[in-house]
Amino acid sequence: MSNRRVDEDKRATLRRFAALGAATPLVGLGGGDDSEDDSSGSSDARDAIVGYVASTPGAHFSKVRDDLKLGTGETQYHLRNLVDDDTLEVRRDGDYKRFFPASRFSEFEQVALGYLRRDTPRGMLVHLLRDPDATGSELADRLGVSRATVSTYAKKLDAVGLLSREDGYAVRNPETVITLLIRYADSFGSDAAAFADDAAELIRFDP
Repeated sequence: MSNRRVDEDKRATLRRFAALGAATPLVGLGGGDDSEDDSSGSSDARDAIVGYVASTPGAHFSKVRDDLKLGTGETQYHLRNLVDDDTLEVRRDGDYKRFFPASRFSEFEQVALGYLRRDTPRGMLVHLLRDPDATGSELADRLGVSRATVSTYAKKLDAVGLLSREDGYAVRNPETVITLLIRYADSFGSDAAAFADDAAELIRFDP
């Protein structure tokens, strides 16, 4: 692929998410005073990050950079400024820094979004919302992972308040988890999209 085509693809991606950013009521959008932000390309990148994070809350640094086709330094610069001017906020999640629109999500929602962006924990939560009686072995079979992997993630989900292990496995605050899955289904995997399609039957989930 030629450099020109790469640049065109990058600009198209940035403009698409910049349009989303322009439509979000986030404080500080496009309001940077730094002289480095004067170019239209820099403004597009900043606004695209805002739009991207608004539509993909809980995305970590590498995903923001890669999906928007930005350079590492460029992404670091804009994310730092957007956090500093309270447009975005950042939450440490193990080895990741996850980004969210400022003042948009509760602590529980931020934690939930972080785990929903991981394939196995999301798969576990989706399957348990569909079938509250599913066992660890059944989850492992459905997800194509080991029983030990399910057990490890179940402990982590329990520790952060997303899962109860008192009597089998049960999703905590299921209405909130369902709402997040449905609202941001397009930014998760195909399992979330399929779940959203069936949401009408599950919205009154009662474990």
